[in-house]
Formats: sequence, C-alpha cells, structure tokens
Amino acid sequence: MSGARSGQTAPALRIGTRASALALWQARHVESLIRALPGAPSVELVPITTTGDVRTDVPLWAVRGRAFFTKELDRALLERRIDIAVHSLKDLPTAMEPGLALAAVLTREDPRDALISRTGAPVMQLPPGARVGTSSLRRRAFLSRARRDLTLLELRGNVPTRIERLERGDYDAIVLATAGLKRLGLEHWITQHLSPEDFPPAVSQGAIGVCTRADDPYSVGWLKPLEDLPTRLATTAERALLERIEGGCQVPLGALATVAGSDIRLHAAVCALDGSRLLGTTGKAEATEAGAVSLGVRLATELIAKGAASLIAAERAMQGRTEAP
Repeated sequence: MSGARSGQTAPALRIGTRASALALWQARHVESLIRALPGAPSVELVPITTTGDVRTDVPLWAVRGRAFFTKELDRALLERRIDIAVHSLKDLPTAMEPGLALAAVLTREDPRDALISRTGAPVMQLPPGARVGTSSLRRRAFLSRARRDLTLLELRGNVPTRIERLERGDYDAIVLATAGLKRLGLEHWITQHLSPEDFPPAVSQGAIGVCTRADDPYSVGWLKPLEDLPTRLATTAERALLERIEGGCQVPLGALATVAGSDIRLHAAVCALDGSRLLGTTGKAEATEAGAVSLGVRLATELIAKGAASLIAAERAMQGRTEAP
C-alpha cells in the first residue's frame, strides 16, 4: 500500500504548505491521514510563502500570470526541498508543471459558497446597495445576476481576517467558501448557503489536492490510500472544462460535478460581471476518468459555441486585462 521499505525506518516526508490558517489545517489533515497508515513515516511541515500571500495590495484578477498560490510550492518540489505539496485544488492550474503529478485528491468538503451577513439577512433580503465583500470575479458576477443593486467590494486576507473586517463594519456581508469555514470551525458564522444552481462554485472548490514529483514513487505510495475516487472524477470533469475554456481565478465561471452510481453529472455556467448575460449547460457521462474528461471538454465546447469565449474576452477588456491565454 505504501512506499515503506521492509525492515527499515521509513524516510521522513516533508510537506510543503502555505502558512495561512486554512492551508495549515489542510496540511495537518494530510499529515494525520499519512500518520494513520501502517508503518507511516515521520512527517515535517514546511511553510512556504507564495505570490498570492504577498500580493495583498491589489485584486488577484488584476495581477498578471497565474498559479498565485502554487508556483512557489511547485518550485520547492522540483528543487527537492519538499516531497509533497498540499493545495486547495481550486488554486492548482489545470496545466501541471512538467515533472509534477497530482498524486491524490481527498474527499471533498461541501463545495458551496456561503454568505455571512452582519444582520443575519440572506442575500435576497440584504438592504438596497448593501456592501458585499468578495475577491472573486465569479462571485461578483453571480451576485450581480441575483442583485444588480449590490455594492461589490474587494476583500482579501485569510478567512479569520475577512470575518473580522465584516464585524468592524467594512462590509454588510461577505461571501466565502463553506469548506474553509467548516475546516476552521467557523461554520456557525454562515448566514446562508448559496445554491450551486444560482451560484455555481469555483472549479474544484472544497477539494484538497496533493502533489508530488512524478519520479517519486515513495511519496506517491504513501498518498495513494488518501485518494477519493468520486472526488477525483468530479474534479477531473470540472478541470477539463476549465482547461478547454481557458482560465483561472480571472474567469467568471462556475462548475460543479457530482458522481452518483455509474454516472457523473456536470453543471457549468459563465456569467457577465454585471450579471446581464448568463450562459449555462448541463450534461452527464459514465463515471470513469475518460468519461469525466470527455464530459468536461464537451460542455466547455457547448459553452464556447454559445458565446462563452467572447463573453470572457469582453470582461477582460473591461477590466483592462489583455493578457493572451
């Protein structure tokens, strides 16, 4: 099952992680799962600062490039300073760095977005012009679709910091991922879970991805037992769709796949930032890796045929982002 060597002490595994509270929770969760395996090696956490952690002065969608929260960990893996990198899978680019592999995808937590409001009002009962904080173009687009009158403000920082800013009155409400709130024991703050039909989550939201070097069978061996197949298939479909459409956190795209029995179902939508235009599609396929990939590509192709590419291009032009794919 593992990469342990018979009769020998298993070499230690170094787990690279961002230093935020949520990232550390995820890394410690992976650590605990590894330690629970028979003959498990010792594990060391190695905090690493990423571009996304440093660039808090501007919205992420305004920063050129991608992999804001992952490239420094990728570099540490390739330079053999760590053996494993733990990510929120939604932060991981669809095109992996050469030499790296997504060795395990853990069981997905609740993928929905959550609204936290100061008064306990759900999104449709917030006062006119309410100030809502979010760092996501996707969330801004679907919030505008639901409520054109909302005042949407930039919101950066770790999860506890965002809640503190809400408490001190900087916002009337904020939108965060349910998964992060639950993992940090902050679920009691949630005012409303936003429905995936009206507010489709980010690709792979709620899933944890664990990467290693492709030529490191020892680390891969310890990670294989951590894999959750339904989550792998669902996120594979979502990531295939995202890769075909092209994008990252700069694209107002939401998608959610679910596996039931032998089928995988995927719903995806692209929305204009002002909420004026919505393109959506839904489909299903056989719950296999090949079926997941083909489903994601097929639905992406349908969205492109409906005008998703031109919608995304128009939104980028409006934001002054002319970077080529």
